[in-house]
Amino acid sequence: MKKIISFMLVLAVFISIIPASYAVDIDSTAKYIAENVTKPSVGSIGGEWAVIGLSRYGYNIPQEYWDGYYARVLEYIEKCDGVLHTKKYTEYSRVILALTAIGANPSNAAGYNLLAPLEDSDKTVWQGINGPVWALIALDSANYPSSIRQQYVDEIINNQLADGGWNLTSKGDGDSDITGMALTALANYKSQPKVADAIAKALTFLEKTQLENGGFATYGEETAESEAQILVAFSTLGIDINDSRFVKNGKNVLDALLAHRLADGSFEHIKGQGANLMATEQAFYAMAAYNRMTKGLPSLYDMSDVKITIKNTKPVMHKDVTKNELKNPGMTFDDVADHANKKAIESLASYGIITGRGDGTFDPDATMSRSEFAAIVVRALGLEPKYVNAFADVEDGKWYSGYIGTAYSYGIVNGKGENSFDPMGTITRQEASAMVARAAKLCGMNTELTDSEAFDLLAGFSDYIFVHDWAKKTVAFCYSEDILNNSDLEIRPLENILRSEIVQMLYNMLVQNDLI
Repeated sequence: MKKIISFMLVLAVFISIIPASYAVDIDSTAKYIAENVTKPSVGSIGGEWAVIGLSRYGYNIPQEYWDGYYARVLEYIEKCDGVLHTKKYTEYSRVILALTAIGANPSNAAGYNLLAPLEDSDKTVWQGINGPVWALIALDSANYPSSIRQQYVDEIINNQLADGGWNLTSKGDGDSDITGMALTALANYKSQPKVADAIAKALTFLEKTQLENGGFATYGEETAESEAQILVAFSTLGIDINDSRFVKNGKNVLDALLAHRLADGSFEHIKGQGANLMATEQAFYAMAAYNRMTKGLPSLYDMSDVKITIKNTKPVMHKDVTKNELKNPGMTFDDVADHANKKAIESLASYGIITGRGDGTFDPDATMSRSEFAAIVVRALGLEPKYVNAFADVEDGKWYSGYIGTAYSYGIVNGKGENSFDPMGTITRQEASAMVARAAKLCGMNTELTDSEAFDLLAGFSDYIFVHDWAKKTVAFCYSEDILNNSDLEIRPLENILRSEIVQMLYNMLVQNDLI
C-alpha cells in the first residue's frame, strides 16, 4: 500500500508539471495551422515555421504536404538563382531548418548548397545578432560540416549586454525574445566555460525581467512570440518551466503563453488583438519543443532523429554546369604512353581540364593535392572560378583560391576544421569518392543510396570494413555508376589517391553525362 501511495504521489507531481489542457491545446493549434497553411512556401509566415512545427510535433500530415513544400522551395531557389537574400542570411538558416526537418538535403537543393553562404561570417553577421544565432542553430540541426561554428559562438557571446540579455542592436537593454533565441543557439556549447557563464547571466536576466503572470515582454509589451522563444530556450537547455526561478504568482511561461490562445487553437500576438498567424506558428513550435522535452526526445532543432527521405525523383543538371569544348586536340604527355589510364588522361588534357608538370610529363602515379583537385573538378564542370573568403589558409591571389572557393560554394569540397582547407594536403580514395559524388549531383546524377544498397555494393570487397561510415554511401555510389572500377579487388579507402586515378574517375563521370 505504501508503494502504491508513493507512486501516486510521484505521478501527481509529474502530472502537475504539464497543464491538463496541454495535449488538447497543441493538437488544436496543429489542426489550425494545417488548415490555414495548406501550401507552405518560402517565407517567415505561412512557410518554414509552420513546416518545422508540424514536422517536429509529429502531426499526422500526408506526404504530399511535405513534397509540395519541397517542390515550391526548389522552384523558388531556381527562380532566384540560389540567392535567397543578399543581406538577410537568416533566410538561408530558416529554409535549411525546414528542409532538414522534413528529411530533405539543403546541401543540394535545385543544385545549390544552401549551407555554403553561412560560411561567410561577414555577410551572416551583417543583419545583427540574429544572423549568427540562426546560422548556428541551422548548422547544428544535423551537425552539418562547417569551419565557422566557433566564430558564431564567440560572436553571440561578445554581443551579450551588460544586463545579461541580448537584443538586435547589441546596445542598451536586453530583449527577452532575442535572448531566448541566443540561449537556444548556445545550448549545444554549454560545456564551454565562457558559454556556461553567458547562459547563467542570461537566465538571471530572464528571472529579473519575467512578468508577474509568468510571461515575458518585448520592448515593454507582453507577446506570445517572446514567451514562445523563452519556452524553446528552456526546452533546449532542459530547464523545468516550474523551476522556482521562473514561476511568478504560481504561473510559468507556458501558462502565460497559453493565455494568448483562442478557442480555435490560434494565438494572439498581444492579448485582445485577435488571431495572428506569426504568433500562432511560433507558439506552436514552442509547444512542440516543450512536448519533445517532456518525452525525452531530441530538442526542437536537434534533427539527428530525422532521416533523408525526400529525394529529387528527377535529378536535373545544375544550370551552371556546362559542356567542355575541345581545346588541345591530340594532347598527350611523355610519361603516359603505356599507362592504364592513358585514354582518360589524354582526353581531359585535350579539353583543358588537366595540365602537366610543365616538362612534358603528367606524373600520373603521384598523389594529388586538395587544391589541384578543386581546380580540375571546377574545370571539368565548366564552372567559373570565384574566390570565396571561407578559409583562413586560402588567400585571394593564390592560383588555386578561385577554384577552391568555387568548389566549396557548390558543395563539392569541405574544409578540414578550424577554418582551414589544407590546400597542399593529399586526398584519400574515400575522400575523392565523396568529392566526385558531390560533383555527380551537380551533373544531375541521383547519388542517394540506402544503407542496405551501400552495404550490398561494398560487401564484395575484402577491405570494405575500413571504409568510414560517412564515406560508405559515396564510395558505393561511385562503384554503382562505374566511376570506380567494379573489377577492383580492394577499395583501399584510406590510401592516398593518385593523379591518374582521379582523372579516370572524373573522365568516367563526364562521359556518362555527355560533358566531354
